[in-house]
Amino acid sequence: MANIKSQIKRNKQNERARQRNRAVRSALKTASKKVRLAAASGDPEAALQRAREAARAYDKAASRGIVHRRTAARHKSRLARTANGVAAQASTGA
Repeated sequence: MANIKSQIKRNKQNERARQRNRAVRSALKTASKKVRLAAASGDPEAALQRAREAARAYDKAASRGIVHRRTAARHKSRLARTANGVAAQASTGA
């Protein structure tokens, strides 16, 4: 345990940030899962809508430094590819 006052404060700040970041990362996983579930159900409108919501959440997390911007871009790209694949299948009638 720290004896220095500033380090005690810093430890408290770090713990609060860790809890907040953990909650945001959990929400990102949930948003990604919603996209995959919508895509699996075969509903293109829902999949695209969920992908937009997830992309916005990833952008916010990246701007706040919770996830790296390239990590956010990679996840957004994969989700968009999944949602667009479902939309393409629906439009071709397959």
